[in-house]
Amino acid sequence: MHVTLRAHDGLPTFRAEALARGIRRVVAAANRAGFRVVHFSVQGNHIHLIVEAHDKPSLSHGMQWLAARVARTLNGLMGIRGRVWRERYHAHRLTAPREVRNTLVYVLMNARKHGVRLESGIDPWSSAAWFDGFADHRPLVDDNPVSAPRTWLAGVGWRRYGLVRRDEHPR
Repeated sequence: MHVTLRAHDGLPTFRAEALARGIRRVVAAANRAGFRVVHFSVQGNHIHLIVEAHDKPSLSHGMQWLAARVARTLNGLMGIRGRVWRERYHAHRLTAPREVRNTLVYVLMNARKHGVRLESGIDPWSSAAWFDGFADHRPLVDDNPVSAPRTWLAGVGWRRYGLVRRDEHPR
């Protein structure tokens, strides 16, 4: 599933170092039985996730937990109270290998879509540094905040359409 969480207007950018690190800590703790985050990217006012869930209740409970913990963390770091998310979340089911590959590029390279220059081609506020599907980059192995995919589509199937290049842009 490709999941997007959108913030209310007026909040500081989530790409500020302290906020992005807080989000990454919560993402790392979100993996549980039936629900796991396999990729993410933090943008100014939203978060993109690629998640695997065993079923609808697992997705719902996992996302409720994640959204609540991220909101609590952000509120604490910003020193404010109140709602963070504009809506619950938007989820799109990924069903084909090409669609998964396109979504991987969209999520991991989303900063480019928003005008961020990535000198190394790796967004520091995403799981790209740990992604093992780049054609020209070796992934980090320490402190990986995401789970390895367990589904065929997210782990193997998308590779039929080629490894991701660091110079690709989301459409």
